[in-house]
Amino acid sequence: MRILIVGGTSFVGRAITWAACEAGHEVTLINRGKSPADVPDNVTRLVGDRSSDLTALATLSFDATVDVIAYRPGDVRVLAESLDGRGGHHLQISSISSYQEPANEGATEDDVALWLDAPNEPDAAITEETYGPLKAACERAASEYFGSKLTIVRPTFVIGSHDATMRFPYWVQRVRRGGSIAVPGPRTNNLQYIDARDLASFVVTLLQNQTLGAFHAAGPYPAPGFYDVIDAIASHLAPADTNLVEISPKQILSHHLGSRFPLWTGAQSETVLNVNPAKALDAGLSLRDLSESVDDVAAWYDGEEPWPSSWLTREQEAMLVRSPR
Repeated sequence: MRILIVGGTSFVGRAITWAACEAGHEVTLINRGKSPADVPDNVTRLVGDRSSDLTALATLSFDATVDVIAYRPGDVRVLAESLDGRGGHHLQISSISSYQEPANEGATEDDVALWLDAPNEPDAAITEETYGPLKAACERAASEYFGSKLTIVRPTFVIGSHDATMRFPYWVQRVRRGGSIAVPGPRTNNLQYIDARDLASFVVTLLQNQTLGAFHAAGPYPAPGFYDVIDAIASHLAPADTNLVEISPKQILSHHLGSRFPLWTGAQSETVLNVNPAKALDAGLSLRDLSESVDDVAAWYDGEEPWPSSWLTREQEAMLVRSPR
């Protein structure tokens, strides 16, 4: 199968590129040429930018296209116009953030509603508030341009090596260091995740089977609590002197440190982080054990690198741990 991957060198796109190549497909990727090219040698690399020039696609055709990096509906339109019907089966990576908060936990793809209030500006800023609505708008645009041959995949938090967001790597590195680890409460807040390799394999399976429709790429289900996930990481990797200390949301927010705890969604649990992935599992999604993702990140990010400035510092953590909770 001839597969075009739009944005195929960073994290999720990189994983999809590798999975497609390992499955024996002929892979072409197109991006701006600014990301490191950690992809197999037999991949055809094209340079193009949706904001200016996708002429590299002008004479090419594919059996399937995977769009990893559609963030605004205009991105979808430009790609559709550039391919002009030559892209084959179209698979778009969206997000569970495209949903309005489901009324109940365990929502299926039929139970949810997409956001409707996306900004109208073609270059709308992508912020915490606009990301989900813009992803929903991208889905609607994809339905308009690729509706008869469209698959939508909506992952939750993606974890694993090569993660440019450095969200999950924070917890692996912090657990590896040991000592008293501040873990944001409430401990029962939902947390679903998917390894980038599992997401990638699922995408390739959907393409090979020409499966249409929308799918949650999320697990485990039912969702574990946030504290339990960090505890599982610690049980697998932490030194003997490690203990987890639950910190109240009030304490965290009073010190304006909420953004220092990656993957934490705040003081209230979210039903969108406990969706039902049964449809995806039936279509070929397989979810590996969390320990494999921890080992993958630990091998990739070996602890020799400087502590990123966006992560919680030792001093901030010590202050939270010794403060009343």
